[in-house]
Amino acid sequence: MVKLSILIIVTTMLSLNHIACTQPSKKTNNYQDAAKKLRQAIQDNFYDTATNYYTEHAEKERNQKPASYLWPLCALIQADETEQVLLKTNNRVDHTLEIIKKYYDPRAPKPGYASYPPALGGGDRFYDDNQWIGIALMDAWKVNKKQAYLDISKSIYDFMMTAYDTVGGGGLYWEEGVPSKNTCSNGPGVLLALQLYKATGEKPFLDTALQIYNWVNKNLKDESGLYWDNVGYPSGKVDTIRYSYNTGTMLQSAIYLYEITGEKQYLEQAKKTAKSAAEYFYGNAKLRDAFWFNAVLLRGYQHLLQHDKTPDYINAFKKCIDNEMKEKQLESGLFANKNKTENLVNQAGMLEILNRLSAIQN
Repeated sequence: MVKLSILIIVTTMLSLNHIACTQPSKKTNNYQDAAKKLRQAIQDNFYDTATNYYTEHAEKERNQKPASYLWPLCALIQADETEQVLLKTNNRVDHTLEIIKKYYDPRAPKPGYASYPPALGGGDRFYDDNQWIGIALMDAWKVNKKQAYLDISKSIYDFMMTAYDTVGGGGLYWEEGVPSKNTCSNGPGVLLALQLYKATGEKPFLDTALQIYNWVNKNLKDESGLYWDNVGYPSGKVDTIRYSYNTGTMLQSAIYLYEITGEKQYLEQAKKTAKSAAEYFYGNAKLRDAFWFNAVLLRGYQHLLQHDKTPDYINAFKKCIDNEMKEKQLESGLFANKNKTENLVNQAGMLEILNRLSAIQN
């Protein structure tokens, strides 16, 4: 009788184990969970409902001004776009865009967006800040075809082209009145021009993209396929520091050019850059740069997956982010560094990263 009871128990346990193993497990997405938590924390800690501005820092005592600079909003609107695509959420892009419009500065030679709202004192105009907005809007335009997004992006292109001259053989300056031509204004300039070409088929956009792309590769690319920061004039001196976002824009530009022209040289350039970037920026499973810089490079990696399924680049990136989530995400959802929360541009950059990794994981 005892033996029979034992046999029944063992048989029952084996049956239950078989059922558990054959039932589909609930798929978890840690990146999506972290992103939702971070999004709510950003709204709770950075958005001022009374003024309809975001602030630079979560801690009120750290804010020297009542509104953030434009750059964090450039990061946030791209995070908005990735969230809308991933979660089919309400239109956060338009909400952030309405705030960005408060930074609009109509002064000559072409209207653009200032680094700080003119109504609150204004600021200098940076070509890359404007380009990031155009890139995010064109990404959103691909999904919903809103004419306003295309119109604003064309206006930003017109503003950015006031940064072009033939000093040093071409290229775009970084800031109005500052004689420095940076990868961070030329790379996104190429991307915006290519996005506009794909949307309109107007050849001048492609001509611009090719001219700037070739100029950057001639003047600011190292032998490994990574990109230096800038060249100053009239000295012609190159600042050889390498940031992940500079490599990211040029990586994605090469992919777009491959898609548009069908020329495999661009895809090969993209693969070389992707490999070198994974080794240089993510080889020790720790981020070299701030979150938002890495978000821009992840855009290139995610785009490259459409043509190259090599998992190494994304896996190296994921290891770094997994460490950041483990070590720096607070109970509130925000990310902190050395007992201080990251500023808005980096919180938004991490939000974009988490959204993109969540989409890749799905």
